[in-house]
Amino acid sequence: MFIALVITTVLLATIALNSAAMKLRRNEQVVAVIQGTVGVPERHLPTLAGLEIAGAVGILVGLWLEPLGIAAAAGLVAYFLGAVGGHLRVGDTMNVAMPMPPLVLAVVVLALRLLTL
Repeated sequence: MFIALVITTVLLATIALNSAAMKLRRNEQVVAVIQGTVGVPERHLPTLAGLEIAGAVGILVGLWLEPLGIAAAAGLVAYFLGAVGGHLRVGDTMNVAMPMPPLVLAVVVLALRLLTL
């Protein structure tokens, strides 16, 4: 089960870091969706990216420090739930699927981290 935790953790961390990089680079498509569609001001992109980076680092280090892994995975679950909620709040059914895969992965990482204590 620990191997499954490592694989899903690395995958989720990669996705979160890529998402953070897109926000920090002000990727045109990302800005259009987050600011234009969901309504989050562009000035909040560095904060959102920072949360993703912290979550990614936390789940990776959390492979050795279990409490950190649990907290970071729970934080990423909350982060991506918030992203889904933001899309649903404005009726954005077209883009609501974007945060779903990392949300599912975050739930799996959290569950596996708890099961491998």
